[in-house]
Amino acid sequence: MVDRLSPYRQKRSASRTPEPVPDGSALPGGSNDTFVIQEHHARRLHWDFRLERDGVLVSWAIPKGLPLDPKRNHLAVRTEDHPLE
Repeated sequence: MVDRLSPYRQKRSASRTPEPVPDGSALPGGSNDTFVIQEHHARRLHWDFRLERDGVLVSWAIPKGLPLDPKRNHLAVRTEDHPLE
């Protein structure tokens, strides 16, 4: 079985970040109905968009912000999967 959160865990340290760093145990079960839009204050302010899929949040960074016009799209860059926590 593939550990979908391994890249996430490798990039984080529980002693340096408030983000959850789950252990390698079984992923929580979800209903595949969760989505998150997060204002992310990282090296550069951007937005993250996440969709629940098979126990993880599949994630994209949206570096140019959310489009206000529904006819317009902005770049979305795939990032590592995130835990549901």
